[in-house]
Amino acid sequence: MTERKPHLNGVASIINPEAAKKKWLRRRRLHGFLKKNLPGRFFDVLADKDNTIRLVRDLCTDCKTLIAVGGDGTIADVFQGIREAGKEKEITLGIIPLGSGNAFRQSLAIPKNIRKAIGVLHEGSTRDIELMDIGGKLAGFASIGATARVTQEKILRRTRGLWGHVRAGTILFKLPRWELEAELEEGVDDQGRSFSRKTFRLKVFDCVVAKSNYFGYGWHIAPRASLEDGYLDITFFEMSGFKYVLLLPLIFFGIWQRRQKHYKAKKLILRGKNLPVQYHGEYLDTMDKVEIRVLPRVFRVIGPVRREKALPSDSLSS
Repeated sequence: MTERKPHLNGVASIINPEAAKKKWLRRRRLHGFLKKNLPGRFFDVLADKDNTIRLVRDLCTDCKTLIAVGGDGTIADVFQGIREAGKEKEITLGIIPLGSGNAFRQSLAIPKNIRKAIGVLHEGSTRDIELMDIGGKLAGFASIGATARVTQEKILRRTRGLWGHVRAGTILFKLPRWELEAELEEGVDDQGRSFSRKTFRLKVFDCVVAKSNYFGYGWHIAPRASLEDGYLDITFFEMSGFKYVLLLPLIFFGIWQRRQKHYKAKKLILRGKNLPVQYHGEYLDTMDKVEIRVLPRVFRVIGPVRREKALPSDSLSS
């Protein structure tokens, strides 16, 4: 058996039994494999969001490593619990993708294959990453407008997985453009010009704010985002719903975004009327004001060793 790295001491695994159409509950062989190969204690009975955050907060008192086994929603809940416990600098997060979207693991280059993802836990290195705060919630990505409205529609229709998104996506043709006032602080525009503050008005079909690169199902929504550059990555889609759907293949692969209004900033405030908001794949609410700010180098995660910048092994115990 592979020798455990120092970052795998004091471990607890938080498993979402509802992830990916209850894959954890349905597949007994997967269930047994994970219990055999994941280190530490198991917690797999809490699917409720608030209880999961509360559990993570409590586990932070005696754990050094937490492993989120689920999708983007589970990861967001574990991040939230760590943040509320005030243990961002002390807890290391590992990820085993068990959800349907699994966008966040893609930005970290964590394999979708569960066996390989477990290998990353044992052989990978720790990495300090940045997230963003949106109304007190932590996220790697968020959107305001059409994609958030589709997320809400999926919840209302109660159809899960990729098919649920496809069905909910039929409303894209009917959605309006939202009138916004945008305020950005401490940023850089597409020409590389720095600014301390910038305000403007615009009408958008969607606004994507990201630290990570992907939405669910491999959607390369923010190709210029970075988990380590100190900025929010902000893209405004100024187009109709019809044009958005027509160009969706180019948007899916991150190509059309380079023609859209784009900024890097440390803080973003959007003002409008009944703006739909989603974060980390979960619908948040409709708001008249949305405030998002970057949280620099706030979390430690386990990812594959990046050969060109590999950390020395003794740094993993720090």
